[in-house]
Amino acid sequence: MRIAVLGVGLIGGSIGLAARRLDAEVAGFDSDQQTAARGLELGALDRAAPSVSEAVDGAEIVFCAAPIGALPALVTEALAASADDAVVTDVGSTKEALLAGLSDEPAERFIGGHPLAGAETAGVENARADLFEGARWYLTPTERSSGLLYDRLQRAIADLGARPRAIDAETHDRLMATVSHLPHVIANVLVREAATAADEESERLPEVGPSFRDTTRIAGANPAIWGDIFATNRDAVAREVDALSERLREAAELIRSGGPDDVAAWHRAALQDRRRLLEADLAGGELRELRVAVENRPGTVAELALALGRAGVNIEDMTLYPAPDMRTGAVTFWVAGDSEAERAAGIVRELGYSVSVFE
Repeated sequence: MRIAVLGVGLIGGSIGLAARRLDAEVAGFDSDQQTAARGLELGALDRAAPSVSEAVDGAEIVFCAAPIGALPALVTEALAASADDAVVTDVGSTKEALLAGLSDEPAERFIGGHPLAGAETAGVENARADLFEGARWYLTPTERSSGLLYDRLQRAIADLGARPRAIDAETHDRLMATVSHLPHVIANVLVREAATAADEESERLPEVGPSFRDTTRIAGANPAIWGDIFATNRDAVAREVDALSERLREAAELIRSGGPDDVAAWHRAALQDRRRLLEADLAGGELRELRVAVENRPGTVAELALALGRAGVNIEDMTLYPAPDMRTGAVTFWVAGDSEAERAAGIVRELGYSVSVFE
């Protein structure tokens, strides 16, 4: 496999390290030539290219790992410079704004991506080959996406150690607003509230415990990056802030008027909710194969993968089997557990496809 990494920071560098561990050939480009040279020195790249066009030359997969604000121009340039059979993806944490800015012509070759992986520190010096081990990696295909290219991309991501899942762009941005972006808003507001309280009392901020430190660990994280994130997902984040405000108002009323038993019940419910959320992605049971008969038309793979993703079905692996005439074929999914396989089969049948389940 030959891949290109455009943007050699923590994520781009980690992609390079993980890919080279699998004997892939990795070319890299960074707008800062010294950063690309450092990536080469650290073993994240096989070669550092002086331009995007030279980096993507011959690449089968192109990863755009720039800040969100730079992604539209970078993705457009990568699509124009790469081969007609190359898949281009990104690693940004918002998707709708990026997709809206792309023209229709090369859209079948672009499949948005977002690995839920990172670290406290940035830069290629902190890149790790194991950064994506076990991490969810969202993919946002559309009805225009090529099934063959989606298959290539999700296989490569699985080889990097991540767990790919298809999700539509609007749902992705809404979910990220809740579980990723809103926590940053909360941390920022909490430290501002604590600092204001200390100023008003004309006292030094008191010694803080681990709860405050843990909750506010992400406060003020990289202002440039988070400015772009909030700008490209403003509506979804604002809706979540409004919803949180209402829940905080309800919590204030409970604490103000509720007895110890009511508050304890509230805490227990939060504990149960947290456990349920953290355990939701755990696999359950042996893998089962679902083989779906399909016609070879744009959007088929995206339709199936997105429908299963919306239903919360974890696709552990996927393979395409085109017929010799390339007009028909089969898509095979593997999911964990008998009950999950039957549920997935029901979803696929509701879409009008013929599906068989095998052990």
